Amino acid sequence: MTEKTTIKHFPPPPGVQAPPLSFGARVGDLLFISGIPGFDANRELPDGFEAQFANVVTNIKRVLSEAGATMRDLVKVNVLLTRASDVATMNALYAGAFGPAPYPARTTCVVVALPNPKMLIEIEGVAHVKG
Repeated sequence: MTEKTTIKHFPPPPGVQAPPLSFGARVGDLLFISGIPGFDANRELPDGFEAQFANVVTNIKRVLSEAGATMRDLVKVNVLLTRASDVATMNALYAGAFGPAPYPARTTCVVVALPNPKMLIEIEGVAHVKG
């Protein structure tokens, strides 16, 4: 008899209008974090890249915390940017937010667009959650 795997879902925060998805889903010791854009607590998307990046990190930390993990538990992240000119800034901000080394494995892609035309960045990830 095969044991059914339990999946725990982490919904968007109350009041946040999100597409039909979980912000995170945990199966076993792995937490899969959906692509998180740079919306703030008021559901606004700031114009600046740095502000959007800070909001992404805040939201990723919230999902990790709800699952009993921290930024140090991230194993792999994918960063989507809409402007190649933001790569250097992203690397500098990323070093502070995701460091110190060792950093999670990472892929960075510059894409034509994200779902909202004002979105400059989105980050998704996988974390190892103990217990």
